[in-house]
Amino acid sequence: MAAAARAAGASTACQPISSLVSSITSTLQTLNPQNPSSRHSLNSIIPHLDPNLVIQVIKHQTNPRLSLFFFNWSSNPKPNPNNYCHTPLCYSAITDHLLSHKLSSAASSLLESHNQLSGFLIAKFIKFHGDLGDLRGVVHWFHRAKSIQFGGCLYSYNSVLGAVVKADRIDLARALYGQIVKENIVKPNVLTCTIMIRGYCKMGMVDDAKKVFDEMTSEPNLVTYNTMIHGFVRKGLIENALEIIERMKQSKKYLPDTVTYTTLIDGYCKRGEMDEAMKCMDEMVKNGCEPNVLTYNALINGLCLKGDVDEAKRMMTKMRLDGLKDDVCTHSSLLKGFCISGRSDEAFKHLRDMVGRGMKMDVKSYGVVLNEYCRMGKPNEAISLLKEMKTRGITPSVTYFSALVEKLVDSGDLDKAIDVLKQMHQMRCSPNFLSYSTVILGISRAKGGMQEVEELVMDLRQNGHELDASMYSCLVKGYCEDCNVQKAIQVFLESMCAGYVISIETFAILLNELCASWKVSGLDEVFDEMSRRYGAADVGSYKETYKRLWMNGQSMRGSGEILSGLELAAILMLLLSCFVERSEVMMMAE
Repeated sequence: MAAAARAAGASTACQPISSLVSSITSTLQTLNPQNPSSRHSLNSIIPHLDPNLVIQVIKHQTNPRLSLFFFNWSSNPKPNPNNYCHTPLCYSAITDHLLSHKLSSAASSLLESHNQLSGFLIAKFIKFHGDLGDLRGVVHWFHRAKSIQFGGCLYSYNSVLGAVVKADRIDLARALYGQIVKENIVKPNVLTCTIMIRGYCKMGMVDDAKKVFDEMTSEPNLVTYNTMIHGFVRKGLIENALEIIERMKQSKKYLPDTVTYTTLIDGYCKRGEMDEAMKCMDEMVKNGCEPNVLTYNALINGLCLKGDVDEAKRMMTKMRLDGLKDDVCTHSSLLKGFCISGRSDEAFKHLRDMVGRGMKMDVKSYGVVLNEYCRMGKPNEAISLLKEMKTRGITPSVTYFSALVEKLVDSGDLDKAIDVLKQMHQMRCSPNFLSYSTVILGISRAKGGMQEVEELVMDLRQNGHELDASMYSCLVKGYCEDCNVQKAIQVFLESMCAGYVISIETFAILLNELCASWKVSGLDEVFDEMSRRYGAADVGSYKETYKRLWMNGQSMRGSGEILSGLELAAILMLLLSCFVERSEVMMMAE
């Protein structure tokens, strides 16, 4: 520890403290915390202990156990010539450090043993659990804060609000905020109101956000103004955002900054008002606000959405001349611009160029080209691109697979569609209901593929999905066309149990198949199920209903209307009675 001692001496001579921190860190790495004798190597720095040194040592540790060891050692050094003791900032530093390594239990045990569990520090635990999405932990620590401070826990209230807003629990946030305001538990500060404004804006509830903004008892700060402006712009209400900017200027305390102007420029670009966006950019520079990458990306994206990709490229050149580096977002916009302007080949080449230059393109960038391949009817190229994404460690979104599957089904390439569906699991992407539905409906409409459909239905259910009315109708129709009436009846009964009623067109196909194959027993089964679900009644009471359905049958079939349970029962009962009458006539003839 001689080096640490020399560094300590140097630090007292107004030299930088970094050398002492570095020496202490090196010494800590050689210590065995379980061996008390090894701690003597730290004794040489005891005369130089102060809160700033302790905080810096904690911040520079990569091993949280060593940070905790040093913190505990420095709180009780013997001898202690300077009467050193930890300050609240020291406890804040060690708490932050332990929580950053997810050691919440160690942090809470430390604070409790030192009797330092304050509302300010509890707020850190609340935020920690909120960031993890653990609302149960949030509520637990909030109750602890109230028990410790008996209501005067603004830090905790703000942390809880932040946690529930992050979890999109706006109703809970509203209730909590209302409790604060109405019961006068604590006086909301600017952070309290800003959190609520952000929560409302996040959920698109800008009127509620504006109400909080107007009723603030403390003066809004720059973050509050920008949050409210972003909320309006996100809803496309730029005129309302301009009113907030005017209020900001009138306050004479805050002026629009780069965030303000960038938000406004992005709003104009998304509305296609590029002239207004450029005017805003000019005003921004005139007022001394430097455009950043986000500002330029907003303009480039706006130009690309209008198909003006050449002007977008010139804007990117200007961005580079301003010393800013284009990123993946910049090039994703250019890819969209090429596709929108009908320059698909340039989009494909641009993606290849960027990958070749070592730029790590993200899933959105690849997605633009994937969608273009699908739109152009190039499924093979799309499949190759999906495989490339896998090799580069990029997990494609399920929407891209669904688009590809739909294109394959539309083109009649059902085998390849099934293959893509199966490959999704290999690419760590679970097929969604739309992916399954597209393929199942496509195969069901083609004769002879019902065995494959059964396998896909089983796979669909194993992945947590269930059939809907359209799929049930398609399956019944498919089995009828495959002359598998018994299976068609089974699926029809299953659809009723699931609460669905198949379309009139499909129902007519089922009845025709039953009549053609003389499946009286099958019809009995259907009738029994209908009677169980809707109640048996005299056939005669359904005569008028049946006549109406029969007269309007053709138009209803054409429009794809759905029969109600009562109407289905009417047809089934009458049809059954016809079968019975026909059987009796045949018996008499014999």
